[in-house]
Amino acid sequence: MTTTDGSQIEAASRPTRRGSDEHGKDLAEGLADAARDVEKALDELAPVPAGSAARVAEAMRYAIFAGGKRLRPFLVLECAGLFGAPRRQALRTAAAIEALHTYSLVHDDLPAMDDDDLRRGMPTVHRKFDEATAILAGDGLQTLAFEILADPATHPDAETRTQLVAELARAAGSAGMVGGQMIDMEAAARQLDAEAIIDLQRKKTGALFEFSCVAGGRLGGAGADEIAALRAYARDFGLAFQICDDLIDVLGAAELAGKAVGKDQAQGKATLVSLYGVERARAEAERLAESARALLASHGSAADRLRSLPFYLLDRRN
Repeated sequence: MTTTDGSQIEAASRPTRRGSDEHGKDLAEGLADAARDVEKALDELAPVPAGSAARVAEAMRYAIFAGGKRLRPFLVLECAGLFGAPRRQALRTAAAIEALHTYSLVHDDLPAMDDDDLRRGMPTVHRKFDEATAILAGDGLQTLAFEILADPATHPDAETRTQLVAELARAAGSAGMVGGQMIDMEAAARQLDAEAIIDLQRKKTGALFEFSCVAGGRLGGAGADEIAALRAYARDFGLAFQICDDLIDVLGAAELAGKAVGKDQAQGKATLVSLYGVERARAEAERLAESARALLASHGSAADRLRSLPFYLLDRRN
C-alpha cells in the first residue's frame, strides 16, 4: 500500500493562514492518521487478486493504493467525530467514498475523457494495464463503494444505511459528479460565466465533499440543522479546493502536482482562475475558506482540524 506522501504532510505542517503552528501540526497528524487508517480498511475491503478475474482486482488495488491526499475520508472521519460516531463505522464509510472517488479518477484519465498518462506521479491505470481493464476496474471500485455502505457493519440501522446509499448515489450521479463531468467535457465549446463554472465545480468536485461531510453527521445522528451546516461547509470547502486545484494547473510543476499541468488552458476549459485571473481567484478561495471556518463555530475546539483544512489548501502545491 502507498501512504499519503511526505510533501502533503509537510504542507499541512506549515502554519495555516488563520491558525497557529499547533493547529497546523494537529491537522498534519489528522491527515496522516486518516490516510493510514483508511488504507488499512481498504486493504481489508478491496478484493484480493485471485482466480480468473485476478487482473481486475489487481488494477483496482493499483488505483486505490496509488497515494492521494485522502481528503474525503478525512472529512468523513472528522465530521463523524463531531457527533461521537464509532470510528469503525466512519472508517468503512470513508473507505466507500475513497473507492468511489478513485473510480472517477480512473475513468477521467481514459483516452475518451481527459486522456492522462500520469496520476499521483504514477502511470494511469489504462497505461499500467490497458483501457478495457481500466474501465472494469473503475466499475468495480464504484460498486464496491455501495457494497460497503449497504453492509450492516457500516451502521446497524437500515434507514441510516439507506440514507448513505441514496446520498452517495445522488452525489455521484447525473445531478452530481457525472453531470459535472458532462458539463466539463462540453465547456471548451461554450462560454461559461462564473455562475455556470461554480455549478459545474459543485457538481463535479463538490458533491463528493458534501457526501463526505453529511455522511459523517448521519453516522453520528446529527439533526437537520447540523446536517445543513455540514453541507454548507462542504460547499464552501469544495469550491475553495477546486480553485486551488486550478491554480496548481496554472502555476504548478508536474513533478510537484503528480500529474500533467497546464491542460485546462490548453483544452480551453473554463475555470474561475481563467475567468477572474490568479489574484482574484486566490482572494475568492480565501473568502470561501473563511466562510467554511465560520460555519463550524458551534463545535468549538473539536472542529479545529476542519477549520484549518481550507487554509492548508491555499498553500498546497499538489
